[in-house]
Amino acid sequence: MKSGQPPHTPEGPAQGQPVRTLGEALAGGTVLLDGGLSNQLEAQGCDLSDALWSARLLADAPHQIEAAHTAYVRAGAQVLITASYQATFEGFERRGIGQARAAGLLAGSVELARRAGEGAGRQIWVAASVGPYGAMLADGSEYRGRYGLPVRELERFHRPRMAALAAARPDVLALETVPDMDEAEALLRVAGEFGLPVWLSYSVAGGRTRAGQPLAEAFGVAAGNGQVIAVGVNCCDPADADGAVVTAAEVTGKPVVVYPNSGERWDAGLRTWAGDSTFDAGRVRAWQEGGARLVGGCCRVGPARIGELGELLAG
Repeated sequence: MKSGQPPHTPEGPAQGQPVRTLGEALAGGTVLLDGGLSNQLEAQGCDLSDALWSARLLADAPHQIEAAHTAYVRAGAQVLITASYQATFEGFERRGIGQARAAGLLAGSVELARRAGEGAGRQIWVAASVGPYGAMLADGSEYRGRYGLPVRELERFHRPRMAALAAARPDVLALETVPDMDEAEALLRVAGEFGLPVWLSYSVAGGRTRAGQPLAEAFGVAAGNGQVIAVGVNCCDPADADGAVVTAAEVTGKPVVVYPNSGERWDAGLRTWAGDSTFDAGRVRAWQEGGARLVGGCCRVGPARIGELGELLAG
């Protein structure tokens, strides 16, 4: 979409239903997120071994990304997170993709999610994924944080792609899988330049950010920021999500977003998952009691599990 055009009206509400912002919807109840995009793409037969991960398919097989989004719409998801988590100008440049085309691919990630939501018969919100700096490195750094970069350098990194995503007018920017409160500060500063609503979600372990900071301090960077419509955690063990939800609500007073992994563990060296799934859709009741209003799944949580969450929310 060209700059200067009005925001895209979300597609899909049934005739006569009001069109709401995601923030308005969260004020009225719990909203269902989608699940892991990568596992659905793999289920569709896609090879994600490239350093660009699912972002490669923005260039090579965009129809597969749209199909994955559609699978989550059919499962009942109300919010679709774009395939831009690992999509960066630096990463695309390593593949010989120039800045102009890279910007188009980032914008295209929003459009693919929009198209998947058309005809759903209900309102579908599109969240443009803004992954952490470590995702660009493709070496597991997003699970450690502490990159050794000052906040201003992190701002410089995030600004161009956030601008490209914002220009496509998603409903919200998902500042997700953030391992470090310093990076959260950088992300929020840059997001403030574009005026779109955002949610901020950390990747956590053992009651701390992946970089080792106390969660109360980490969530505190979003307290009082009116642009932030939800704060919470994603891409973590389901057990770690339980206490984090309560802390996020207590510290910020905002709706909480929570979408953990399946409980399996990612081995960055071997680039494979290990262990058993511990994701239990029944946890959603405790999450809601703790303040969660935006719930779903991350890695290895597929459409079937999102469907289970949806049934519990509707019950």
